[in-house]
Amino acid sequence: MTQLPTNEDLIWQRWIETKDPQAGDSLIRLYMPLVNYHVQRILVGLPKNVSKEDVKSYALLGLYDAIEKFDLSRELKFDTYASFRIRGAIIDGLRKEDWLPRSLREKHKKIEAAIERLEQKLMRNATIEEIAKEVKMSTEEVEHAITESFFANILSLDEGNKDAEEQDGINISIRDENMLTPEEQTIKEELYHELAQTISELSDKEQLVLSLFYKEELTLTEIGQVLGLSTSRISQIHSKALLKLRRSLGKLTAI
Repeated sequence: MTQLPTNEDLIWQRWIETKDPQAGDSLIRLYMPLVNYHVQRILVGLPKNVSKEDVKSYALLGLYDAIEKFDLSRELKFDTYASFRIRGAIIDGLRKEDWLPRSLREKHKKIEAAIERLEQKLMRNATIEEIAKEVKMSTEEVEHAITESFFANILSLDEGNKDAEEQDGINISIRDENMLTPEEQTIKEELYHELAQTISELSDKEQLVLSLFYKEELTLTEIGQVLGLSTSRISQIHSKALLKLRRSLGKLTAI
């Protein structure tokens, strides 16, 4: 039995064949929930001074780009393709705007220096409580700063790169404009291995929180509901795990 085209299929067909503006508007409205989803996910890790509307405008640019470039003949769901474009556009926009205010950058430097001092003194990873005491801040301030710093490092890993389509299949990757030498590539692979090793040494609960947050893309509140813990407790576990990953990630962003 022949399957009849859906309304979505008809809109796509009209857009591809004639670039009908009404069809384009319909597609944008149709995929706005996808834009809102990724905006909310990324906003969780950003400082409160970052405007939601700015992030949403970056996301919309990604959606426009995805609609313009999507090839219906490929065996690839538009949601998958658009998700890469939307997230890439948000990251590009944030990178171009200096979204970390000077006060936060100073706070990060202060915390980084305190961590180095404490690790040299204690010969182990410092706890968030010890760091907070050293820098005369609340544990909540330190947790937020560590989370923001982690996101900034993720942006640094992507810096200088552009979204690009892989040859076939569903993979959409970020192309490195500055090719690494074989030696640099080897070092980078070793550091990725070191980061993976550090993750494997986290507690089961820390690994679970990171997996639910970064892989399954649950919010901290949703993770708390899954694990039967408060959002503040999940935030503490999340920040503690990021603190342990800080050194490995710092080495990666230095390449």
